[in-house]
Amino acid sequence: MQAPSSSASNHSASNYSALGLFRRLLAVPAPSGREQQMAEAVGHELSNLGYAWQRDPAGNLLVRVEGKQPGPLTCLAAHMDEIGMVVTRLGDDGDLSVDRSGGLYPWKLGEGPVEIFGDRGHTLGLLAMGSTHTAGAADRAVTWSNVRVVTGLARAALDELGIRPGSAVLPTRDRVAPIVFGPDGDPLVAAWTFDDRMGVVALLRLLHQLRARQLQPQIPLLIAFTVQEEVGGHGAKHIALAQRPEAFIAVDGCPVPPGAPLALDGRPGIWSKDRIVQYDHGLILALSAAAQAAGTQLQPVVYDAAASDASLVFAAGLAPRVACFGHVRDNSHGFEVARLGVFDRLLDTLVEFVTTWSGG
Repeated sequence: MQAPSSSASNHSASNYSALGLFRRLLAVPAPSGREQQMAEAVGHELSNLGYAWQRDPAGNLLVRVEGKQPGPLTCLAAHMDEIGMVVTRLGDDGDLSVDRSGGLYPWKLGEGPVEIFGDRGHTLGLLAMGSTHTAGAADRAVTWSNVRVVTGLARAALDELGIRPGSAVLPTRDRVAPIVFGPDGDPLVAAWTFDDRMGVVALLRLLHQLRARQLQPQIPLLIAFTVQEEVGGHGAKHIALAQRPEAFIAVDGCPVPPGAPLALDGRPGIWSKDRIVQYDHGLILALSAAAQAAGTQLQPVVYDAAASDASLVFAAGLAPRVACFGHVRDNSHGFEVARLGVFDRLLDTLVEFVTTWSGG
């Protein structure tokens, strides 16, 4: 636990823009189960904003914000971990077999440099998928069984680094961008993945706005930065079990699968249903009303192959009301793309919601 003494004046409005903060967080690797570096980065941001924060036994970061009046506890959560790979086997030649951690598939990555995180050190490797000088290469569907990580190291050197089955593997940070492109007045932004650093950005910016504008939520608020969402929502479940919020709201992206009624037009999206739950109707209406008051709209969507911290919490019986909303992002779980303006509209909606909603 840390109690910071610095003030929000350490951050100017310019370097607390969505893109500026996103760039800083993208540089930090955060595989599921090994989010310590991201937690340190988020804790540093919180301290500079002047907020006291704590780390719970699961590794989640928590910030409590007092409400104007007593009321049911509302938790706004964004997860710190990212999709990646996990080592499943070490070959005697130094090559590694890997499988996905979270919703990552090899066709989203292609070949290229990766970083392997051992218990005592890390090293670079090459994600390799074999030669195209092979019969039927043009029609090959690549699965994880076709993928290897070339390290160039002897088995003893890998053992020295503590690289073993279970070690995390991520794309190198020079591959994550972001890039801004398209029309100057309303550009797109793309990066390896927004999920869910842009949710983390949204909650940090919300806290910044509350402090900078001297705003206070209507009812008590718990801001949570969670671990291991991509592999089962385990951090969020621990929070809900320990804190018992009445409403648990995940601030996460809205992917655009084929046929989804979503547009990259600057409006955030809101989940109506996913593969696990039907989201709380009252929360959907309240968040949509907050968006309207903030000058935008939320695009509703239904998913049959997605879940969130919020739906995983509800399915475990740990919060009676749940919602999930956030930026609309295409090309999900890959090099994702969103309209840059959506992040400010999401922030405006969050500020309006927490300063007006009384838990009804």
